[in-house]
Amino acid sequence: LGAAPVAGLDLAAKTALTRGLLKSGADIHEMNTVRRHISRIKGGRLRKATSAPMLTLAISDVPGDDPTTIGSGPTVADPSTLGEARCVLLRRQPTMEALGLSIPASVQAALAARVNETPKPEDPAFKTAEYRVIATPAAALEQAARLARQLGYEPLSLGDAVTGEAREAAQQHADLARAAKEAGRRVAIISGGELTVTVTNANGRGGRSQEYALALAVALDGLSGVSALAADTDGIDGGDGKASDPAGACIDAATLSRARHLDAQSFLDNNDATSFFEAADGLIVRGPTHTNVNDFRVILVDP
Repeated sequence: LGAAPVAGLDLAAKTALTRGLLKSGADIHEMNTVRRHISRIKGGRLRKATSAPMLTLAISDVPGDDPTTIGSGPTVADPSTLGEARCVLLRRQPTMEALGLSIPASVQAALAARVNETPKPEDPAFKTAEYRVIATPAAALEQAARLARQLGYEPLSLGDAVTGEAREAAQQHADLARAAKEAGRRVAIISGGELTVTVTNANGRGGRSQEYALALAVALDGLSGVSALAADTDGIDGGDGKASDPAGACIDAATLSRARHLDAQSFLDNNDATSFFEAADGLIVRGPTHTNVNDFRVILVDP
């Protein structure tokens, strides 16, 4: 039900579009603008299915906890439009095509059909719909900071809204770790938020958390006393939707050497972090968690 596409669009086409947008570097807001307009239940359509009063209890997986973005907002009004969804595709299409990924014709048709416009805030159906957020990425980071403090680390929280290219964020965070190490500080650098990966090799394996971890390992270059974890809290970071897909990866000062002298930068350039971490024994594999409070990253620095 959660993935039910609009009439004229099958699940395979919807899945292909989602993967293509991810590989093209689309952010969560672009993704959800499109998703809401090609779903039978997202973008407030589930609310429109009944006139009964409705209460939604939501677990947020997005920075800022925007109800229209959590689960693509099945029970709340959608302020975005079909035109905005088409603009997302126009922006991302060149990168997708460069990777050999096409936008299914059925998707183009669905976004051109006025019947697929979502219900808007002025719709009276939403007057009797209550919405409560009961778990958030920010709360998860706060708990992680509390635990780090108990373990003797000084928490340095970068917040739940870190965005941008995974490898660029990793370089910035490596700089923070180096500075803390040089200052003799024992810190835990904690962050959430959805990073992006603009894919240049469609055959590479791994999601944004693994790419971040590999870029971090390259940037730290075996710096002693520094270890890190980056993972998706839903248990799946890229992959094919299998229970055996990695959730993310761990690194430490020996990660590069454990990879049997593989060229880490080459694997990063090829968007193939999974293959690297298989060799380095750094993958986190735990299966789907059936919940999601966004991505979690922590760098532990010991002086």
